[in-house]
Amino acid sequence: MSHADIRSAVRPKPDQPMVDIADYVIDYKIDSAEAYDTARYMLLDSLACAMLAMKFPDCVKHLGPLVPGGELPGGARVPGTGFELDPVQAAFNIGTLVRWLDFNDTWLAAEWGHPSDNLGTILAVGDYLSRKAEKEGGKGLTVRDALGWAIKAHEIQGVYALQNSFNRVGLDHVILVRLASTAVATAMLGGDKEAVTTAVSHSWIDNGVLRTYRHAPNTGPRKSWAAGDACRRAVIHALNAAHKKVVGYPSALSAKTWGFYDIAFKGKEFQFERPFGSYVMENVLFKISFPAEFHAQTAVECAMQLHGQVKDRIGEIEKIVIETQEAGVRIIDKTGPLANYADRDHCIQYMVAVPLIFGRLTAADYNDDVAADPRIDALREKMTVQENPQFTKDYFDPDKRYIGNSVQVFFKDGSSTEKVSIDYPIGHRKRRGEGIPVLLAKCEAALRAHLPAGQVDRLMALAADPAALDALPLSDFIQLYQQ
Repeated sequence: MSHADIRSAVRPKPDQPMVDIADYVIDYKIDSAEAYDTARYMLLDSLACAMLAMKFPDCVKHLGPLVPGGELPGGARVPGTGFELDPVQAAFNIGTLVRWLDFNDTWLAAEWGHPSDNLGTILAVGDYLSRKAEKEGGKGLTVRDALGWAIKAHEIQGVYALQNSFNRVGLDHVILVRLASTAVATAMLGGDKEAVTTAVSHSWIDNGVLRTYRHAPNTGPRKSWAAGDACRRAVIHALNAAHKKVVGYPSALSAKTWGFYDIAFKGKEFQFERPFGSYVMENVLFKISFPAEFHAQTAVECAMQLHGQVKDRIGEIEKIVIETQEAGVRIIDKTGPLANYADRDHCIQYMVAVPLIFGRLTAADYNDDVAADPRIDALREKMTVQENPQFTKDYFDPDKRYIGNSVQVFFKDGSSTEKVSIDYPIGHRKRRGEGIPVLLAKCEAALRAHLPAGQVDRLMALAADPAALDALPLSDFIQLYQQ
Protein backbone atom coordinates (compact mmCIF):
# COMPACT_ATOMS: atom_id res chain seq x y z
CA MET A 1 0.00 0.00 0.00
CA SER A 2 1.11 3.58 -0.53
CA HIS A 3 2.28 5.97 2.18
CA ALA A 4 -0.41 7.07 4.62
CA ASP A 5 0.34 10.81 4.51
CA ILE A 6 -2.17 12.02 1.93
CA ARG A 7 -0.57 15.51 2.02
CA SER A 8 2.73 14.25 0.61
CA ALA A 9 3.28 14.95 -3.08
CA VAL A 10 6.11 12.42 -3.35
CA ARG A 11 5.15 10.08 -6.18
CA PRO A 12 5.50 6.46 -5.09
CA LYS A 13 6.71 3.54 -7.17
CA PRO A 14 4.00 2.05 -9.38
CA ASP A 15 1.72 -0.46 -7.70
CA GLN A 16 3.09 -3.96 -8.14
CA PRO A 17 0.03 -5.43 -9.89
CA MET A 18 0.41 -2.83 -12.65
CA VAL A 19 4.12 -3.56 -12.98
CA ASP A 20 3.43 -7.29 -13.15
CA ILE A 21 1.06 -6.78 -16.06
CA ALA A 22 3.61 -4.66 -17.92
CA ASP A 23 6.37 -7.21 -17.34
CA TYR A 24 4.13 -10.01 -18.60
CA VAL A 25 2.84 -8.22 -21.67
CA ILE A 26 6.26 -7.04 -22.81
CA ASP A 27 8.56 -9.89 -21.75
CA TYR A 28 6.66 -13.17 -21.53
CA LYS A 29 7.18 -15.67 -24.34
CA ILE A 30 4.30 -18.05 -24.94
CA ASP A 31 5.51 -21.57 -25.66
CA SER A 32 2.33 -23.55 -25.03
CA ALA A 33 1.15 -25.38 -28.15
CA GLU A 34 -2.14 -26.10 -26.38
CA ALA A 35 -2.70 -22.40 -25.78
CA TYR A 36 -2.18 -21.58 -29.45
CA ASP A 37 -4.37 -24.49 -30.56
CA THR A 38 -7.16 -23.34 -28.27
CA ALA A 39 -6.69 -19.72 -29.32
CA ARG A 40 -7.27 -20.64 -32.98
CA TYR A 41 -10.59 -22.22 -32.12
CA MET A 42 -11.42 -19.25 -29.90
CA LEU A 43 -10.77 -16.83 -32.77
CA LEU A 44 -12.87 -18.79 -35.25
CA ASP A 45 -15.67 -19.31 -32.74
CA SER A 46 -15.78 -15.66 -31.68
CA LEU A 47 -16.05 -14.41 -35.25
CA ALA A 48 -18.75 -16.99 -35.91
CA CYS A 49 -20.65 -15.48 -32.99
CA ALA A 50 -20.14 -12.08 -34.60
CA MET A 51 -21.65 -13.32 -37.87
CA LEU A 52 -24.65 -14.74 -36.00
CA ALA A 53 -25.14 -11.38 -34.28
CA MET A 54 -25.48 -9.68 -37.67
CA LYS A 55 -28.97 -11.26 -37.92
CA PHE A 56 -30.24 -9.19 -34.99
CA PRO A 57 -31.33 -5.59 -35.74
CA ASP A 58 -30.83 -4.50 -32.13
CA CYS A 59 -27.16 -5.35 -32.54
CA VAL A 60 -26.72 -3.97 -36.05
CA LYS A 61 -28.04 -0.55 -35.05
CA HIS A 62 -24.96 -0.08 -32.85
CA LEU A 63 -22.51 -0.71 -35.71
CA GLY A 64 -20.67 1.79 -37.84
CA PRO A 65 -19.19 5.19 -37.00
CA LEU A 66 -20.32 7.05 -33.91
CA VAL A 67 -21.74 9.81 -36.12
CA PRO A 68 -22.74 9.71 -39.80
CA GLY A 69 -19.77 10.33 -42.04
CA GLY A 70 -17.27 9.17 -39.43
CA GLU A 71 -15.77 6.37 -41.52
CA LEU A 72 -11.99 6.12 -41.98
CA PRO A 73 -11.04 4.64 -45.37
CA GLY A 74 -8.05 2.37 -44.85
CA GLY A 75 -8.83 2.05 -41.16
CA ALA A 76 -9.85 -0.95 -39.12
CA ARG A 77 -12.54 -3.11 -40.69
CA VAL A 78 -15.57 -4.53 -38.90
CA PRO A 79 -16.12 -8.23 -39.76
CA GLY A 80 -19.46 -8.98 -41.36
CA THR A 81 -19.87 -5.41 -42.61
CA GLY A 82 -18.30 -2.98 -45.05
CA PHE A 83 -17.31 -0.48 -42.37
CA GLU A 84 -13.78 0.94 -42.12
CA LEU A 85 -13.37 2.91 -38.90
CA ASP A 86 -10.84 4.43 -36.57
CA PRO A 87 -9.53 1.72 -34.19
CA VAL A 88 -11.41 3.14 -31.20
CA GLN A 89 -14.85 2.84 -32.76
CA ALA A 90 -13.92 -0.37 -34.59
CA ALA A 91 -13.06 -1.92 -31.22
CA PHE A 92 -16.55 -1.05 -29.98
CA ASN A 93 -18.12 -2.55 -33.11
CA ILE A 94 -16.17 -5.80 -33.01
CA GLY A 95 -16.53 -6.21 -29.26
CA THR A 96 -20.28 -5.68 -29.53
CA LEU A 97 -20.63 -8.22 -32.34
CA VAL A 98 -18.63 -10.90 -30.55
CA ARG A 99 -20.52 -10.47 -27.29
CA TRP A 100 -24.06 -9.76 -28.44
CA LEU A 101 -25.58 -13.25 -28.31
CA ASP A 102 -23.82 -14.44 -25.12
CA PHE A 103 -22.36 -17.28 -27.22
CA ASN A 104 -18.59 -16.64 -27.07
CA ASP A 105 -16.14 -18.20 -24.61
CA THR A 106 -16.43 -17.94 -20.84
CA TRP A 107 -14.28 -17.92 -17.70
CA LEU A 108 -15.78 -18.70 -14.31
CA ALA A 109 -14.17 -18.18 -10.91
CA ALA A 110 -14.56 -15.58 -8.14
CA GLU A 111 -15.32 -13.26 -11.07
CA TRP A 112 -16.95 -14.23 -14.33
CA GLY A 113 -16.44 -13.01 -17.83
CA HIS A 114 -15.77 -13.70 -21.47
CA PRO A 115 -12.08 -13.30 -22.36
CA SER A 116 -12.67 -13.36 -26.11
CA ASP A 117 -14.39 -9.98 -25.63
CA ASN A 118 -10.82 -8.64 -25.87
CA LEU A 119 -10.81 -9.49 -29.57
CA GLY A 120 -12.70 -6.25 -30.11
CA THR A 121 -9.51 -4.41 -29.20
CA ILE A 122 -6.98 -6.87 -30.61
CA LEU A 123 -8.55 -7.17 -34.06
CA ALA A 124 -9.30 -3.46 -34.39
CA VAL A 125 -5.81 -2.35 -33.40
CA GLY A 126 -4.21 -5.23 -35.30
CA ASP A 127 -6.04 -4.51 -38.54
CA TYR A 128 -5.40 -0.77 -38.24
CA LEU A 129 -1.67 -1.28 -37.66
CA SER A 130 -1.39 -3.92 -40.39
CA ARG A 131 -3.10 -1.88 -43.07
CA LYS A 132 -1.05 1.17 -42.13
CA ALA A 133 2.21 -0.80 -42.31
CA GLU A 134 1.30 -2.43 -45.61
CA LYS A 135 0.37 0.94 -47.12
CA GLU A 136 3.79 2.24 -46.09
CA GLY A 137 5.59 -0.75 -47.64
CA GLY A 138 6.08 -2.73 -44.45
CA LYS A 139 4.61 -5.91 -43.03
CA GLY A 140 1.65 -6.12 -40.74
CA LEU A 141 0.72 -8.65 -38.10
CA THR A 142 0.06 -12.30 -38.82
CA VAL A 143 -2.83 -14.28 -37.37
CA ARG A 144 -0.33 -15.94 -35.03
CA ASP A 145 0.67 -12.52 -33.72
CA ALA A 146 -2.98 -11.79 -32.94
CA LEU A 147 -3.33 -15.18 -31.24
CA GLY A 148 -0.36 -14.38 -29.02
CA TRP A 149 -1.94 -11.11 -27.92
CA ALA A 150 -5.23 -12.92 -27.32
CA ILE A 151 -3.52 -15.48 -25.09
CA LYS A 152 -2.08 -12.66 -23.00
CA ALA A 153 -5.38 -10.81 -22.79
CA HIS A 154 -7.15 -14.00 -21.74
CA GLU A 155 -4.50 -14.56 -19.10
CA ILE A 156 -4.72 -11.11 -17.56
CA GLN A 157 -8.49 -11.13 -17.39
CA GLY A 158 -8.70 -14.73 -16.18
CA VAL A 159 -5.96 -14.64 -13.54
CA TYR A 160 -7.51 -11.52 -12.01
CA ALA A 161 -10.86 -13.30 -11.98
CA LEU A 162 -9.60 -16.34 -10.07
CA GLN A 163 -9.59 -14.74 -6.63
CA ASN A 164 -10.92 -11.20 -7.04
CA SER A 165 -14.69 -10.78 -7.10
CA PHE A 166 -15.68 -7.49 -8.65
CA ASN A 167 -19.32 -8.55 -8.74
CA ARG A 168 -19.31 -8.69 -4.92
CA VAL A 169 -18.71 -4.94 -4.84
CA GLY A 170 -21.26 -4.29 -7.58
CA LEU A 171 -18.85 -3.84 -10.50
CA ASP A 172 -19.25 -5.56 -13.83
CA HIS A 173 -16.69 -8.02 -15.19
CA VAL A 174 -16.02 -5.84 -18.24
CA ILE A 175 -13.67 -3.90 -15.96
CA LEU A 176 -11.24 -6.76 -16.65
CA VAL A 177 -11.81 -6.59 -20.40
CA ARG A 178 -10.79 -2.95 -20.26
CA LEU A 179 -7.75 -3.83 -18.12
CA ALA A 180 -6.50 -6.66 -20.33
CA SER A 181 -7.25 -4.87 -23.59
CA THR A 182 -5.56 -1.70 -22.41
CA ALA A 183 -2.38 -3.60 -21.60
CA VAL A 184 -2.08 -5.59 -24.82
CA ALA A 185 -3.17 -2.71 -27.06
CA THR A 186 -0.49 -0.44 -25.58
CA ALA A 187 2.15 -3.04 -26.35
CA MET A 188 0.73 -3.60 -29.85
CA LEU A 189 1.02 0.14 -30.48
CA GLY A 190 4.71 0.06 -29.57
CA GLY A 191 4.49 1.11 -25.96
CA ASP A 192 7.20 -0.03 -23.54
CA LYS A 193 6.75 -1.19 -19.95
CA GLU A 194 6.38 2.34 -18.68
CA ALA A 195 3.68 3.06 -21.25
CA VAL A 196 1.81 -0.14 -20.37
CA THR A 197 1.95 0.73 -16.67
CA THR A 198 0.71 4.24 -17.44
CA ALA A 199 -2.17 2.97 -19.58
CA VAL A 200 -3.17 0.41 -16.97
CA SER A 201 -3.20 3.10 -14.29
CA HIS A 202 -5.68 5.07 -16.38
CA SER A 203 -7.82 1.97 -16.79
CA TRP A 204 -8.08 1.57 -13.02
CA ILE A 205 -8.79 5.26 -12.54
CA ASP A 206 -11.85 4.82 -14.74
CA ASN A 207 -13.19 2.58 -11.94
CA GLY A 208 -15.91 0.32 -13.34
CA VAL A 209 -19.46 0.20 -14.60
CA LEU A 210 -22.22 -1.06 -12.32
CA ARG A 211 -23.62 -4.57 -12.81
CA THR A 212 -27.16 -3.34 -12.46
CA TYR A 213 -27.89 -3.93 -16.17
CA ARG A 214 -27.30 -7.68 -15.62
CA HIS A 215 -29.67 -8.15 -12.69
CA ALA A 216 -33.34 -7.87 -11.88
CA PRO A 217 -35.11 -5.52 -11.93
CA ASN A 218 -32.92 -3.63 -14.43
CA THR A 219 -31.65 -6.37 -16.75
CA GLY A 220 -31.28 -4.96 -20.23
CA PRO A 221 -29.36 -5.04 -23.52
CA ARG A 222 -26.52 -2.82 -22.34
CA LYS A 223 -24.95 -6.08 -21.14
CA SER A 224 -24.58 -7.01 -24.81
CA TRP A 225 -22.53 -3.95 -25.71
CA ALA A 226 -20.76 -3.33 -22.40
CA ALA A 227 -17.70 -5.31 -23.49
CA GLY A 228 -17.54 -3.35 -26.73
CA ASP A 229 -17.56 -0.18 -24.66
CA ALA A 230 -14.69 -1.54 -22.55
CA CYS A 231 -12.72 -2.34 -25.72
CA ARG A 232 -13.29 1.17 -27.03
CA ARG A 233 -12.09 2.74 -23.79
CA ALA A 234 -9.03 0.46 -23.76
CA VAL A 235 -7.88 1.66 -27.17
CA ILE A 236 -8.18 5.28 -26.01
CA HIS A 237 -5.97 4.57 -23.00
CA ALA A 238 -3.47 2.69 -25.15
CA LEU A 239 -3.22 5.45 -27.75
CA ASN A 240 -2.82 8.07 -25.05
CA ALA A 241 -0.01 6.17 -23.34
CA ALA A 242 1.86 4.85 -26.38
CA HIS A 243 1.52 7.82 -28.73
CA LYS A 244 0.68 10.87 -26.63
CA LYS A 245 2.91 9.96 -23.69
CA VAL A 246 0.34 10.97 -21.09
CA VAL A 247 1.29 11.00 -17.42
CA GLY A 248 0.63 7.85 -15.41
CA TYR A 249 -0.68 7.47 -11.86
CA PRO A 250 1.59 5.07 -9.99
CA SER A 251 -0.61 4.46 -6.95
CA ALA A 252 -3.91 4.38 -8.83
CA LEU A 253 -4.75 1.22 -6.88
CA SER A 254 -3.23 1.80 -3.48
CA ALA A 255 -3.49 5.55 -2.80
CA LYS A 256 -5.18 6.10 0.54
CA THR A 257 -8.73 7.45 0.23
CA TRP A 258 -8.44 8.17 -3.50
CA GLY A 259 -7.21 4.84 -4.93
CA PHE A 260 -9.20 1.97 -6.42
CA TYR A 261 -8.75 -0.29 -3.40
CA ASP A 262 -10.26 2.21 -0.97
CA ILE A 263 -12.88 3.62 -3.31
CA ALA A 264 -14.14 0.45 -5.00
CA PHE A 265 -12.68 -2.69 -3.38
CA LYS A 266 -13.47 -2.20 0.31
CA GLY A 267 -9.83 -1.46 1.07
CA LYS A 268 -8.65 -4.90 -0.01
CA GLU A 269 -5.65 -5.54 -2.24
CA PHE A 270 -5.92 -7.92 -5.18
CA GLN A 271 -5.08 -11.57 -4.53
CA PHE A 272 -3.52 -13.91 -7.08
CA GLU A 273 -3.61 -17.69 -7.28
CA ARG A 274 -0.85 -17.99 -9.89
CA PRO A 275 1.55 -15.90 -11.97
CA PHE A 276 0.68 -15.01 -15.55
CA GLY A 277 1.34 -17.70 -18.14
CA SER A 278 -1.08 -19.39 -20.55
CA TYR A 279 -3.36 -21.19 -18.07
CA VAL A 280 -6.53 -19.30 -18.95
CA MET A 281 -6.52 -19.93 -22.68
CA GLU A 282 -5.76 -23.60 -22.08
CA ASN A 283 -8.74 -23.94 -19.73
CA VAL A 284 -11.24 -21.52 -21.25
CA LEU A 285 -14.83 -22.70 -21.66
CA PHE A 286 -16.51 -22.65 -25.06
CA LYS A 287 -20.22 -22.09 -25.49
CA ILE A 288 -20.76 -24.67 -28.16
CA SER A 289 -24.36 -25.84 -27.99
CA PHE A 290 -26.42 -23.06 -26.45
CA PRO A 291 -26.37 -19.23 -26.38
CA ALA A 292 -26.99 -19.15 -22.65
CA GLU A 293 -25.35 -17.66 -19.57
CA PHE A 294 -22.67 -20.21 -18.78
CA HIS A 295 -23.77 -21.12 -15.27
CA ALA A 296 -26.85 -22.65 -16.93
CA GLN A 297 -25.15 -24.51 -19.78
CA THR A 298 -25.28 -27.92 -18.12
CA ALA A 299 -28.82 -27.22 -16.88
CA VAL A 300 -29.85 -26.78 -20.51
CA GLU A 301 -28.09 -30.04 -21.40
CA CYS A 302 -30.01 -31.77 -18.60
CA ALA A 303 -33.29 -30.34 -19.87
CA MET A 304 -32.49 -31.47 -23.40
CA GLN A 305 -32.01 -35.02 -22.12
CA LEU A 306 -35.37 -34.87 -20.35
CA HIS A 307 -37.30 -33.36 -23.27
CA GLY A 308 -38.37 -36.71 -24.67
CA GLN A 309 -39.81 -37.80 -21.32
CA VAL A 310 -41.77 -34.60 -20.62
CA LYS A 311 -42.74 -33.05 -23.97
CA ASP A 312 -46.13 -34.79 -24.01
CA ARG A 313 -46.73 -34.28 -20.28
CA ILE A 314 -46.08 -30.55 -19.84
CA GLY A 315 -49.54 -30.02 -18.37
CA GLU A 316 -49.02 -32.85 -15.87
CA ILE A 317 -45.91 -31.38 -14.25
CA GLU A 318 -46.21 -30.53 -10.57
CA LYS A 319 -42.70 -29.21 -9.89
CA ILE A 320 -39.20 -29.02 -11.32
CA VAL A 321 -36.13 -29.00 -9.09
CA ILE A 322 -32.94 -27.39 -10.42
CA GLU A 323 -29.70 -27.72 -8.47
CA THR A 324 -26.84 -25.41 -9.41
CA GLN A 325 -23.74 -23.69 -8.05
CA GLU A 326 -23.90 -20.80 -5.59
CA ALA A 327 -22.99 -18.39 -8.38
CA GLY A 328 -25.83 -19.70 -10.51
CA VAL A 329 -28.31 -19.11 -7.69
CA ARG A 330 -27.02 -15.60 -7.20
CA ILE A 331 -26.90 -14.55 -10.85
CA ILE A 332 -29.64 -16.28 -12.84
CA ASP A 333 -32.32 -17.51 -10.40
CA LYS A 334 -35.05 -15.10 -11.47
CA THR A 335 -38.79 -14.94 -10.87
CA GLY A 336 -41.54 -12.65 -12.14
CA PRO A 337 -42.08 -11.07 -15.57
CA LEU A 338 -39.10 -11.01 -17.94
CA ALA A 339 -39.01 -7.74 -19.83
CA ASN A 340 -36.73 -8.49 -22.80
CA TYR A 341 -34.34 -11.00 -24.34
CA ALA A 342 -31.55 -9.84 -22.00
CA ASP A 343 -33.75 -10.73 -19.04
CA ARG A 344 -34.48 -14.16 -20.50
CA ASP A 345 -30.95 -15.28 -21.32
CA HIS A 346 -30.00 -14.60 -17.71
CA CYS A 347 -32.86 -16.60 -16.18
CA ILE A 348 -32.08 -20.26 -15.47
CA GLN A 349 -35.77 -21.10 -15.23
CA TYR A 350 -36.41 -19.75 -18.74
CA MET A 351 -33.35 -21.53 -20.13
CA VAL A 352 -34.60 -24.85 -18.70
CA ALA A 353 -38.25 -24.38 -19.66
CA VAL A 354 -37.62 -23.81 -23.37
CA PRO A 355 -35.69 -27.07 -24.00
CA LEU A 356 -38.12 -29.06 -21.84
CA ILE A 357 -40.97 -27.85 -24.04
CA PHE A 358 -39.35 -27.51 -27.47
CA GLY A 359 -36.20 -29.63 -27.32
CA ARG A 360 -33.98 -26.69 -28.30
CA LEU A 361 -32.49 -23.41 -27.12
CA THR A 362 -31.39 -20.93 -29.78
CA ALA A 363 -30.81 -17.18 -29.76
CA ALA A 364 -34.23 -16.70 -31.34
CA ASP A 365 -35.86 -18.41 -28.36
CA TYR A 366 -35.27 -15.29 -26.26
CA ASN A 367 -37.40 -13.18 -28.60
CA ASP A 368 -40.84 -11.91 -27.65
CA ASP A 369 -42.74 -14.30 -29.95
CA VAL A 370 -41.32 -17.41 -28.30
CA ALA A 371 -41.54 -15.91 -24.81
CA ALA A 372 -45.27 -15.30 -25.37
CA ASP A 373 -45.93 -19.07 -25.20
CA PRO A 374 -47.83 -19.38 -21.87
CA ARG A 375 -46.29 -22.76 -21.13
CA ILE A 376 -42.88 -21.18 -20.47
CA ASP A 377 -43.96 -18.97 -17.60
CA ALA A 378 -46.24 -21.71 -16.30
CA LEU A 379 -43.21 -24.02 -16.00
CA ARG A 380 -41.08 -21.26 -14.47
CA GLU A 381 -43.60 -20.91 -11.67
CA LYS A 382 -43.21 -24.61 -10.87
CA MET A 383 -39.42 -24.48 -10.60
CA THR A 384 -37.29 -24.49 -7.47
CA VAL A 385 -33.64 -23.43 -7.78
CA GLN A 386 -31.26 -24.43 -5.01
CA GLU A 387 -27.53 -24.63 -4.41
CA ASN A 388 -25.80 -28.00 -4.53
CA PRO A 389 -22.70 -27.56 -2.30
CA GLN A 390 -20.72 -30.12 -4.30
CA PHE A 391 -21.35 -28.18 -7.49
CA THR A 392 -20.05 -25.05 -5.76
CA LYS A 393 -16.97 -26.86 -4.43
CA ASP A 394 -16.11 -28.30 -7.85
CA TYR A 395 -16.72 -24.90 -9.46
CA PHE A 396 -13.87 -23.35 -7.47
CA ASP A 397 -11.50 -26.34 -7.62
CA PRO A 398 -8.63 -25.19 -9.91
CA ASP A 399 -8.14 -28.74 -11.19
CA LYS A 400 -11.80 -29.12 -12.12
CA ARG A 401 -13.47 -25.79 -12.90
CA TYR A 402 -16.77 -27.63 -13.23
CA ILE A 403 -20.11 -25.89 -13.82
CA GLY A 404 -22.52 -28.54 -12.56
CA ASN A 405 -26.31 -28.54 -12.72
CA SER A 406 -29.05 -31.11 -12.23
CA VAL A 407 -32.71 -31.13 -13.26
CA GLN A 408 -35.52 -33.41 -12.11
CA VAL A 409 -39.19 -33.21 -13.11
CA PHE A 410 -42.01 -34.37 -10.82
CA PHE A 411 -45.53 -35.10 -12.07
CA LYS A 412 -48.91 -34.70 -10.41
CA ASP A 413 -49.51 -38.48 -10.32
CA GLY A 414 -46.49 -38.96 -8.03
CA SER A 415 -44.10 -40.17 -10.73
CA SER A 416 -40.92 -38.38 -11.73
CA THR A 417 -38.08 -38.43 -14.19
CA GLU A 418 -34.64 -39.47 -13.10
CA LYS A 419 -32.43 -36.73 -11.72
CA VAL A 420 -30.16 -35.80 -14.63
CA SER A 421 -26.87 -34.30 -13.45
CA ILE A 422 -24.00 -33.00 -15.59
CA ASP A 423 -20.76 -31.74 -14.06
CA TYR A 424 -19.28 -29.86 -17.01
CA PRO A 425 -20.54 -28.90 -20.47
CA ILE A 426 -19.30 -29.88 -23.89
CA GLY A 427 -17.25 -26.68 -24.04
CA HIS A 428 -15.09 -27.71 -21.05
CA ARG A 429 -11.41 -28.60 -21.45
CA LYS A 430 -12.18 -32.17 -20.39
CA ARG A 431 -14.53 -32.54 -23.37
CA ARG A 432 -12.33 -30.88 -26.03
CA GLY A 433 -12.22 -34.00 -28.22
CA GLU A 434 -16.00 -34.19 -28.24
CA GLY A 435 -16.52 -30.45 -28.43
CA ILE A 436 -14.22 -29.18 -31.18
CA PRO A 437 -16.03 -30.89 -34.10
CA VAL A 438 -19.30 -29.43 -32.80
CA LEU A 439 -17.65 -26.01 -32.42
CA LEU A 440 -16.42 -26.12 -36.01
CA ALA A 441 -19.89 -27.10 -37.19
CA LYS A 442 -21.27 -24.11 -35.27
CA CYS A 443 -18.70 -21.90 -37.00
CA GLU A 444 -19.43 -23.15 -40.49
CA ALA A 445 -23.19 -22.81 -40.09
CA ALA A 446 -22.81 -19.25 -38.83
CA LEU A 447 -20.46 -18.26 -41.65
CA ARG A 448 -22.57 -19.79 -44.42
CA ALA A 449 -25.59 -17.87 -43.17
CA HIS A 450 -23.85 -14.54 -43.69
CA LEU A 451 -20.80 -14.67 -45.98
CA PRO A 452 -20.22 -15.62 -49.63
CA ALA A 453 -19.55 -19.32 -50.18
CA GLY A 454 -16.01 -18.84 -51.48
CA GLN A 455 -14.94 -16.93 -48.38
CA VAL A 456 -16.45 -19.56 -46.12
CA ASP A 457 -14.71 -22.35 -48.01
CA ARG A 458 -11.39 -20.56 -47.55
CA LEU A 459 -12.00 -19.98 -43.84
CA MET A 460 -12.92 -23.59 -43.19
CA ALA A 461 -9.84 -24.75 -45.12
CA LEU A 462 -7.72 -22.51 -42.89
CA ALA A 463 -9.42 -23.93 -39.81
CA ALA A 464 -8.17 -27.36 -40.89
CA ASP A 465 -4.62 -26.10 -41.56
CA PRO A 466 -3.19 -24.44 -38.42
CA ALA A 467 0.17 -23.60 -39.99
CA ALA A 468 -1.47 -21.81 -42.91
CA LEU A 469 -3.83 -19.92 -40.60
CA ASP A 470 -0.98 -18.84 -38.33
CA ALA A 471 1.09 -17.53 -41.24
CA LEU A 472 -1.75 -15.63 -42.90
CA PRO A 473 -1.46 -11.83 -42.71
CA LEU A 474 -4.06 -10.59 -40.27
CA SER A 475 -5.34 -8.10 -42.83
CA ASP A 476 -6.03 -10.94 -45.28
CA PHE A 477 -7.82 -12.89 -42.55
CA ILE A 478 -10.07 -9.94 -41.70
CA GLN A 479 -10.82 -9.44 -45.39
CA LEU A 480 -12.35 -12.93 -45.53
CA TYR A 481 -15.07 -11.72 -43.15
CA GLN A 482 -15.99 -8.62 -45.14
CA GLN A 483 -19.32 -8.20 -46.88
